[in-house]
Amino acid sequence: MERVAMTAQVRENAGKGVARGLRRNKMIPAVLYSHGKSLPISMVNKDVTKVLNREGGEHALINLKLEGGAGAGERLALIKDYQLDPLSGALMHLDLMEVAMNEKVKIQVAVHITGNSIGVKEGGIFQYGQRQLEVECLPTNIPDSINVDITNLKVNESLHVRDIKAPEGVRILTDGDATVATIQPPISAEKLEAMLSAAPTAETGEPEVVGKKKEEGEAAAAPAGAKGKEAAPAAGAKGKEAAPKK
Repeated sequence: MERVAMTAQVRENAGKGVARGLRRNKMIPAVLYSHGKSLPISMVNKDVTKVLNREGGEHALINLKLEGGAGAGERLALIKDYQLDPLSGALMHLDLMEVAMNEKVKIQVAVHITGNSIGVKEGGIFQYGQRQLEVECLPTNIPDSINVDITNLKVNESLHVRDIKAPEGVRILTDGDATVATIQPPISAEKLEAMLSAAPTAETGEPEVVGKKKEEGEAAAAPAGAKGKEAAPAAGAKGKEAAPKK
């Protein structure tokens, strides 16, 4: 797996105001987690984005040099999670997890489908199941992806997690009965026509909403148990100054 060197600054203060100030200076707020403890840090936005844009960059092993503060020193880390602005796609926050070369880690790895299945050649429709698998292995054995060959998959057949051969040194933790890929039978012309005729028309009125009508400007209630974060964008579409790919 790829190994990269990065630098981070240990920061004493946290909060939304601090986070906004960092972003204005083209830095991003980040947190390094280690054995139940957390250390607030900041990193250069473009450096993180460059790593995320690389093939398998999300699983890169990071030689992290911490500067300033009591936590200064060198650490080995993996990217645990990152958050993006839901509108602009700008990188907002990064979570890192400290690891040791001799300690196994649990991490999500993408499924990479290979081959052109027999079922698809016969007119079947390929359908994804699991797009990621949870694996356990040493940091040096983390694969960029898990390859799944569907060449021999026929119509009405499925491939499950238990059918996948894990790379050497890697143990798949995802439930073995979970479906990874399925070849659905083709839709007949008659069935397609029936589906289209059953679709609602433009003349169909909107359903009446049962409940209290919210007045204009009334704030929506926050979900119970919601907790704020240093920058609370929803994690979703990947992006950055020029959006990082997933």
